[in-house]
Amino acid sequence: MALILGGAALCATLLGGGFALRYQDKLHLILGFSAGAVLGVALFDLLPEAFDLATERYSTPTVTLFVAAGFFAFLFLNRIVLLHPEETAGGEAHYRRGAFGAASLSLHSFLDGVGIGLAFKVSVAVGATVAVAVLAHDFSDGINTVTIVLRNRGKGVWALRWLLVDAAAPLLGVASTSLYGFSDVHLGIVLAIFCGFFLYIGASDLLPESHHRHPKALTGLTNILGAAVIWIAIHFASF
Repeated sequence: MALILGGAALCATLLGGGFALRYQDKLHLILGFSAGAVLGVALFDLLPEAFDLATERYSTPTVTLFVAAGFFAFLFLNRIVLLHPEETAGGEAHYRRGAFGAASLSLHSFLDGVGIGLAFKVSVAVGATVAVAVLAHDFSDGINTVTIVLRNRGKGVWALRWLLVDAAAPLLGVASTSLYGFSDVHLGIVLAIFCGFFLYIGASDLLPESHHRHPKALTGLTNILGAAVIWIAIHFASF
């Protein structure tokens, strides 16, 4: 059952990414939706889960410290290791930034699969609840992965390759749970770090770029829509 739902997550991600690739001429609106969705995942999904899991052992200020560590680690890699785009010829820095962002999103999808697999070890009911929550935002995950590659001047074929990686990640995550156990506390810390990653990607990369390309009220509405869709999906999946 867990593997079947992991396959469903794969399909949902592919559908979202295919949508983004098909409508590249509406990239400013897709960027706006993606920015809101990434921030929504960070604020409405990763952060609450991190607190729920990690506060069994760590205090709330410690968990927020891990969130900050993720944010500033991504900032450091983006600004120092990956360099500013103007300092590298041929757009190589843009591609590396896009690849790093897509890899972060794919690793998050892998952890989604891990969450499904571990939840089914608890019970079928818990596993089904977690799987519904994952499926609810996997369509947006596909959009986000394609968008961050295209936003960094990546070609459509590069976006497609990263989409395939992201789509396969939940299924691989589910399969991997047959090989090991993962404590709730450690999973909470990982989610806190990824919350920091996503806050940076959404607020410092996708959000400014969406308004730079097309600074109109409609773009701002898509920001809100992206976050609202994630909140609604998570809210109803919890019932």
